[in-house]
Amino acid sequence: MTVSPQTDAPSRSRIAAASLIGTAIEFYDFYIYGTAAALVLNTAFFPEMDPVAGSLAAFSTFAVAFISRPLGSAVFGHWGDRIGRKSMLVVSLLVMGLSTVAIGLLPGYAAIGVIAPVLLVLLRFTQGIGLGGEWGGAALLATEHAPPGKRGLYAMFPQLGPSAGFIVANGLFLVLGETLSDGQFESWGWRLPFVGSLLLVIVGLYVRLKISETPVFQAAMDQRRIARVPFAGLMRHQWRRVLLGAGAMTIAYTLFYTATTYCLAYGTDVLEISKTTMLALSMIGVVFMAAGTVVSAMVSDRLGRRRTLITGVIGAIVWGLVMFPLMETRVIFLVGLALAGALGLMGLVFGPMGAYLPELFNTEYRYSGSSVAYSLGGVLGGAVPPLVATSMQASGLGALAVGGYVSAMAVLSLLCLLALPETGDRTL
Repeated sequence: MTVSPQTDAPSRSRIAAASLIGTAIEFYDFYIYGTAAALVLNTAFFPEMDPVAGSLAAFSTFAVAFISRPLGSAVFGHWGDRIGRKSMLVVSLLVMGLSTVAIGLLPGYAAIGVIAPVLLVLLRFTQGIGLGGEWGGAALLATEHAPPGKRGLYAMFPQLGPSAGFIVANGLFLVLGETLSDGQFESWGWRLPFVGSLLLVIVGLYVRLKISETPVFQAAMDQRRIARVPFAGLMRHQWRRVLLGAGAMTIAYTLFYTATTYCLAYGTDVLEISKTTMLALSMIGVVFMAAGTVVSAMVSDRLGRRRTLITGVIGAIVWGLVMFPLMETRVIFLVGLALAGALGLMGLVFGPMGAYLPELFNTEYRYSGSSVAYSLGGVLGGAVPPLVATSMQASGLGALAVGGYVSAMAVLSLLCLLALPETGDRTL
């Protein structure tokens, strides 16, 4: 019997809670690592390197999770397209959360030597596996429950997870920075946000276990439209959309991780702005990111996903050239403006993606397609910018070159969007 997409649909509040809380927790886990990499991991796990080399090593461990995310997307996507969205969301949350707690308990280089950074890389790799399966499942949970004409609105909820997770993560680091001495923070204080993730995971599991399977996937199961090897079907029929979707996502990652992870280190080490000030400015910027996410997700239901995305990407091309000249003034308001502009534009691009990427793919391999495209975009847009920017800084190219790199990534995303279709009027 065919199940209608609207049969026994849970309330919008339940869908919002299940998709937003999970992504908020998982991105919280992901972001506390990025913040720790910028502030303390170089000395805790790579103390025998000079400051620049130590920072590059710390950011390299940060990048490891982006490399493992496509693998996690392929694995979770396969089973999500085979047995259902809900079960994979529960497993991904456990993988991510337990890896995060383990990082908080991991002894540093001073205690166990070279084994410490090796284990750190392994745990970071596992974090990426978990996050690789999270976003696609959460986005499908929202879009496949959404009524016609409201997929952008429903998909807004998982897209707000990164903003919520970032504010909580940076808020904790800000409080720790204000209440602990530098010695206490570097010794054990940075570990508290990692260990505290366990409580958040318990809450997330409780919410996730209460939600039902999506009606769109249930209908596919009832009609026996389940692919035996979803990833193979994806690569056979829609591989081009995977690559173009990944390219379209690139600028969202580039803006976010340049404005947060790299600029946090740049602002404290080069511009000599206090750590707490930079964290506070980042948190204010993420409020603009959340606002941009809400506005663009809702507008995309009226104007179309593609048109809304192109507008945000064009803004990013311009802002890449403005961002670092503003920061180099060292005027706190202008530094905050640079971060708020970058993150606000990131929100404008990120908001419609919760619906756009799932709409690009057929039901039989939608989890695989949207997850892999999202994660591949993260390899180029999330893992690379902190490394490229730090290398540019070390080689004397200057911050303007970093801004040019951001603009170049925006041009790449624009070209990919121009090659993709509009999907807002498509039925799932």
